[in-house]
Amino acid sequence: MTSQPPPLHTKMPATVVEDLERLNPWWRGNPAPSTPSFRRWIFDRLQRQLLSGPTPAVALRGPRRVGKTILVQQIIAQLLNNRVAGNHIFYAPFDEIHDLGKLTDPILRIAYWFETIVLKETFNASAIDGRPVYILMDEVQKLYNWAPQLKHLVDNQMVRVLITGSSSLRIAAGRDSLAGRITTLTLGTLSLREIAEFRFNQHYEPHVPPNGIDILLQRSFWEEAHAKGKREREGRDQAFRAFSEYGGYPVAHQQPVLPWHEVADQLNEGIIKRAIHHDLRQAPRGRKRDQKILEEAFLLCCRYAGQTPGPNIFVPEIRRAIAQDVTWNRVLNYLDFFEDALMLRLIQPIEMRIKKTAASPAKVCLCDHALRASWLGEVIPLDSEGLVANPHLTDLAGRMAESVLGYFLASFPFLTVNYYPARDLSESEVDFVVTIGTRRIPIEVKYRKHIDYHEDTRGLRAFLEKTVYNAPFGIIVTLDDDVTIYDPRIIQISLASLLWMQ
Repeated sequence: MTSQPPPLHTKMPATVVEDLERLNPWWRGNPAPSTPSFRRWIFDRLQRQLLSGPTPAVALRGPRRVGKTILVQQIIAQLLNNRVAGNHIFYAPFDEIHDLGKLTDPILRIAYWFETIVLKETFNASAIDGRPVYILMDEVQKLYNWAPQLKHLVDNQMVRVLITGSSSLRIAAGRDSLAGRITTLTLGTLSLREIAEFRFNQHYEPHVPPNGIDILLQRSFWEEAHAKGKREREGRDQAFRAFSEYGGYPVAHQQPVLPWHEVADQLNEGIIKRAIHHDLRQAPRGRKRDQKILEEAFLLCCRYAGQTPGPNIFVPEIRRAIAQDVTWNRVLNYLDFFEDALMLRLIQPIEMRIKKTAASPAKVCLCDHALRASWLGEVIPLDSEGLVANPHLTDLAGRMAESVLGYFLASFPFLTVNYYPARDLSESEVDFVVTIGTRRIPIEVKYRKHIDYHEDTRGLRAFLEKTVYNAPFGIIVTLDDDVTIYDPRIIQISLASLLWMQ
């Protein structure tokens, strides 16, 4: 790629020009489309990064249908409200304008077309004059070789860029080649606080600070999170019941609230099938991945969410379902594709000894338990009232609680999350171990009404007693708030209060 802009083509394909003009009405002084008044928690951080962050580009990644496109539209509306000139804002959604992907070096070509035809001055001259240009590109991972093009653009032009994508791996790959030029932010489904605001119009302040994770090492942080959850119990429990019933996808909490069967249809069609039948089937060099294996692999991920299914479960189950041979390595690759699409997290076992035993399988944590409910047609309540009415689902609810918590913890930036597999009779499994620097916090989920101190804290106590693990305290996550643990080294917090803190 040369250091000079590609040849100017005022002869941009007419269909592309028409689409770009339609999607950028502010170029002609027309208003932007109206956007929801509700803003996701990440809006302020995203806007700061775009306007004045340390890198010229910011990437927003997240699963399908969590609100990335709406966030981009809200950022544009805010720029216009801040009196940024319309011809200094360029929006290009690559999932809507399919002809863009047919251009050679499409990012560079449309950028320089915009510079000449719309901006009518150079990017650098405008920036030096204090009027930087903002380029916003949606679902950029759909473009082949997008990262080198973006690198070339920000290296040679003083522009501010926001990109979004629903592929973790492809965004991460771009981030690696754009080192020092891009900041990556991750957006998941609605948090409990967001459900309280989005669905019930109730605002609560977060407990987690916007930057830094060292505070998680402070015992007082967790104790205050527990106290805050109890203090705000009415709003927290209302949001948690809605989360238990519908999950965290925004579509499930729109007004008026849809019945569950309609929400399930939208989750199946717009997220799971879209990923399996379109996004994940595309392989390099025009090849297609096996749709049946993708479907069966995700079905098993749903069935064993919060657990550690390995080759002894996946391989024979998939072979039986599709009536053909399949290897564990191939299944692992397909599981990676689902993690790449941010539909799940694979929590790996922690290895802390020089002498290692046979590798344990990963723990499967879905991005939202509603995906399991919609795909399997099996609703598992997480709230206390729901489990009182359905006590036979308590064990499954415990697995779902592990899945929810695992994805939640893995979403914290710079936080390493593993689980501790059982080693021998003296070392029980610990559901999660979070690592911050050289210190570790073991976390155990006991999701039922009654806690047996001796049995239910065995894994935590064994972990805490070994100084090599450098654990300041342990955490037990419960169904209800009012659980007493007679051990000063162990902090109790309900799942609702823990999720409420972000």
